[in-house]
Amino acid sequence: MSDFQRPTLCCCRKVLTVPSKSCDGGPAPGHCQRVDIASASNFHSFKLRHFHLDLRLSFVDKEMTGWQVLELVSVQPGIQTLVLDTHPSLLIHSIDCKVFGTGGAPDTSTSLTYRVDPFTDYGSSLNICLPAAALRPHQAFQITVRYTTTDGPAIWWLDSELTCGQTRPLVFTQGHSVCNRSFFPCFDTPAVKSTYSATIRVPEGVTVLMSATHSVFSQQEQAYQFSMEFPVPAYLVALVAGDLQPADIGPRSRVWAEPCVLSSAVNKLGGSVERWLAVAEGLFGPYVWGRYDIVFLPPSFPIVAMENPCLTFIISSILESREFLVIDVIHEIAHGWFGNAVTNATWEEMWLSEGLATYAQRRITTEAYGENTETLRAVYRDRALAHNHRQLCLTLCVSCPGVNPSSLMNLFTYEKGYCFVSYLSQLCGDTQRFDAFLRAYTEKFKFTSVVAHDLLEFFLGFFPELKESSVAQREGLEFERWLNGCGPPLSEPDLSAGSVLTGPVKQLCELWSVDPLDLLTIATFDLSTWSTFQIVLFLDRLLDRSPLPHEVMSRLSRCYSALLDGMNAEVRIRWLQIVVRNGFYPDLSQVRSFLHTHTSRMYTVPLYEDLCSGVMKSFAVEVFYQTQGRLHPNLRRTLQQILSQSSAPPLLAPPPPAPDRPADAPPGSTIALRDVNVSA
Repeated sequence: MSDFQRPTLCCCRKVLTVPSKSCDGGPAPGHCQRVDIASASNFHSFKLRHFHLDLRLSFVDKEMTGWQVLELVSVQPGIQTLVLDTHPSLLIHSIDCKVFGTGGAPDTSTSLTYRVDPFTDYGSSLNICLPAAALRPHQAFQITVRYTTTDGPAIWWLDSELTCGQTRPLVFTQGHSVCNRSFFPCFDTPAVKSTYSATIRVPEGVTVLMSATHSVFSQQEQAYQFSMEFPVPAYLVALVAGDLQPADIGPRSRVWAEPCVLSSAVNKLGGSVERWLAVAEGLFGPYVWGRYDIVFLPPSFPIVAMENPCLTFIISSILESREFLVIDVIHEIAHGWFGNAVTNATWEEMWLSEGLATYAQRRITTEAYGENTETLRAVYRDRALAHNHRQLCLTLCVSCPGVNPSSLMNLFTYEKGYCFVSYLSQLCGDTQRFDAFLRAYTEKFKFTSVVAHDLLEFFLGFFPELKESSVAQREGLEFERWLNGCGPPLSEPDLSAGSVLTGPVKQLCELWSVDPLDLLTIATFDLSTWSTFQIVLFLDRLLDRSPLPHEVMSRLSRCYSALLDGMNAEVRIRWLQIVVRNGFYPDLSQVRSFLHTHTSRMYTVPLYEDLCSGVMKSFAVEVFYQTQGRLHPNLRRTLQQILSQSSAPPLLAPPPPAPDRPADAPPGSTIALRDVNVSA
């Protein structure tokens, strides 16, 4: 029988004897309490109605000081302790409680006792002893926590030299996945959603933005007031403050950036965002968040982009490549439906956000730019997944107790999740019918958190002919294999539509793999006319084959090195990885120049990992000491860990004699770093 006719799995992966919806808050018949192994909180015992932050930002001390007010209701009797997620870097000063009487007015504030216990390496538990009056079922009460933030993982303080303009300091927060427990005490689980408001007090001249639907600035108090009218999980509460200026790019969109970045952002996105939003609404229903603004952050931003509601955070480095910028912004737009409106209830099923958002992103780009272009981009990502063998041992539903959920998010989450959603689309037999299903899905579950069972049960209910057909008897069993089976996707979408663009890439790769090289035919391929994704796919294939024969590497350098060095960072990082993995010293100066000018995690970490896994570790150490002053402390620590790891055996053979070998070098000797001009 099908998967949904057999005993089904609850959200905590236990077998249910009574099929029904997944649990929500307290236990329901046939269900146990929802469990989030990444949260120390007892969120199932309370209903969080709303919370308010009142914080003063100090750029001098790199601290946020103030208080948080949580409006709670007891939903289970006899619970004497409120447990919130927190972090060792968050200093708790005092906790008070107000219990609301029958008339709705709060009683006198009561000071509470509390303790902080260790939980994991990414957080602690804040245990608060509640007064007797708060223990009654359905009792409303307020908890006020006074605290100060210090050097926690959610809050990134940038000195002025680490910003794009290098004139004023900047601070931003990054809550995904479980970092916001170092920003404010919370139920740090995607299963809990609530509205929130905030008062943020800053020095004069500082602009503050938050992921909120409304904002007001009081010049007299030098404070910003924010409110989010729709319920969101804790990880989607985000803040940025610094020298930021706005520019409208559509009727409901504007970009924010430092003055030196703003014009580039407007030029790259002006007029496009509204078009993408309109396409998305045509596919998946109304955009519920009101505004869609974007703030461009300095290279220290630790990821490419973050889908904070109403205000996408995105790294300014991506402005170098419009093609990558388009895909990243459309992906974050897709999260407005999948991830933000409908959220995965646990981090074990992150694919419910990223897999669906990736599918939605590709539907939007297909409608906006055509199937050929989008399929090329899908081929690029699919190939990257196929060659990341370390991720192929993972399942879509990942359970790793004690492991930081942020470390579980990788290309596999996106691409296998996308393939599973595409498989569901194929089952229903029509893309437009599946679009209609996704519209109904987001309408039914918006502003809630779901598990895979919710999605699949609604899918089979929306397509009853599948549930009742003989095909469903077999396919129901496939759901379990998709979710819990290791290895590559069980099936992949048809990507043949992109062959007109991928064909030349394949032909050129084949030409570079034959011996002897047909240089005349190779010369007929003009990479300057290719799209960024074509060039990236070509370089990725060369990277897969590295190390290459020295003669091939020398010819590649003569043909492409100067051209690629003038292209965007997405192209250059791949070419430089080829240079490093092949130990090609003549182009090592490009690596040094790149690491001196690009200080974002997404570009530095891959190069340092390649440098340290081969014979170039001493060069990596040298460049690190030259550039560490321009690296954010968090990235600096990451690179120090890479550099401090014991050297692996050299992966590359010493290069044969090259034209730039010093005249006094003995025959057959390798080139020492000190003998190479790597500072040009």
